Amino acid sequence: MPPSDERKSSASAGPAATGGVQSLERAFDLLERMADAGGEVGLSELSATSGLPLPTIHRLMRTLVACGYVRQQPNRRYALGPRLIRLGESAARLLGTWARPYLARLVDETGETANMALLDGDEIVYVAQVPSRHSMRMFTEVGRRVLPHSTGVGKALLAHTSDNEVRALLARTGMPAATDKTITTPEGFLAALAEVRRLGYAVDDNEQEIGVRCLAVTVPDSPTAAAISISGPAGRVTDIATERIVPVLQQVAQDLSKALASSGPAV
Repeated sequence: MPPSDERKSSASAGPAATGGVQSLERAFDLLERMADAGGEVGLSELSATSGLPLPTIHRLMRTLVACGYVRQQPNRRYALGPRLIRLGESAARLLGTWARPYLARLVDETGETANMALLDGDEIVYVAQVPSRHSMRMFTEVGRRVLPHSTGVGKALLAHTSDNEVRALLARTGMPAATDKTITTPEGFLAALAEVRRLGYAVDDNEQEIGVRCLAVTVPDSPTAAAISISGPAGRVTDIATERIVPVLQQVAQDLSKALASSGPAV
């Protein structure tokens, strides 16, 4: 069932069906629908997608506006409110904490440094890392922000974004060369994204730092766009090693996804 259909059935289900408080479930469902729509919607749009009657939506939105989680625009449409920013920032920090046991598993199984990164606006931000036992300092460190075009996590996170949106992002950020291996043209980057879709994982081959190779995959169904990766010396992260590492990366991403969708079971 598509996520929108899941939310629709959840929104219309009563407390007996979900074990929760119906008005809370409906309010959060509306916030998610607003986010899916780009952050601003009209009441009729919310009614059409959620299946809830307009009076119910109006009552819920009035409460969300009063709490600061939604604001009404001059055009009478509703937009996500500023109080959500603080919640989102705190949750993003916790996301890195929750991911650490899974990154530690990646280090144990691959021997390389493991990272988690998010797409924050037009930039990639690293939110968690577990270093390899091998001594090697790399550019990937918690809190660092980089442009997507020169990283494996950036490619993984943008692989399923439309070409037009990718071109617009690249026009805003530019494509500076971090090394002589960095992709510096939109056409080259779009071709790289097509390769990510074909293979199911992304590669940074000396593109952010000479001598360092990274492999990355997205975390499916993550509440915010997230990817995990391993980074190591190009001499160790070879094509043969890639065949062994990628299935581990993909399995850990799946397990982390399941944990994020629940209350977070132990690894």
